[in-house]
Amino acid sequence: METTVVDRIADVGVLPVIVIDDPHTASDLADALIAGGLPVAEVTLRTAAGLEALRTLAQRSELLVGAGTVITERDVELCADAGARFIVSPGFDRLVVERAMSLGLEALPGIATSTEIQAALRSGLTTVKVFPAERLGGVGLLDAFGGPFPDLRFLPSGGIAEDQLAEYLSRRSVAAVSGSWMATRSAISAQDFDGIREACARTVARVSEIRA
Repeated sequence: METTVVDRIADVGVLPVIVIDDPHTASDLADALIAGGLPVAEVTLRTAAGLEALRTLAQRSELLVGAGTVITERDVELCADAGARFIVSPGFDRLVVERAMSLGLEALPGIATSTEIQAALRSGLTTVKVFPAERLGGVGLLDAFGGPFPDLRFLPSGGIAEDQLAEYLSRRSVAAVSGSWMATRSAISAQDFDGIREACARTVARVSEIRA
């Protein structure tokens, strides 16, 4: 069976959410992620630098790079052109999902309700983002969703701290945890790439401990 993008993210166990203000820092950021053993990234479109930074990171063959905060079909097209392998959205939009699929990108739309989950399943998805995870109820919500949707995998995102990794990753339904502590916006702006590398390495080691 072919390994999917989601499978590769699940293998890593975490997905760094990147908010970047200066696209010229993207190359050094890529070096830090790779050196820290974290070869995946979701580059958000929350800033004007996002798309250019995405393009820079996507040129690195060692990295699996996707786009976050993808809201419209046009966003999907721009991200595909920039080299994104997957797209992440804060909510579920069938047209965005279908456009991503038509361009060969995997889609991870956000859900917050059972109604949205059913819509995602009808679109052929097997993994969805849960956003904002902590505000919605955290692992308790995931446990509740697991009853009626036992085969669905989740990417919880939003308000999750590093010290909560174990409680999330211990859930069979959790494919990976999405967060920003590995490469914070302030650390990127300060060009603290040694700190980012260390945070990535620490997180990778923690995921290994949890899964062991």
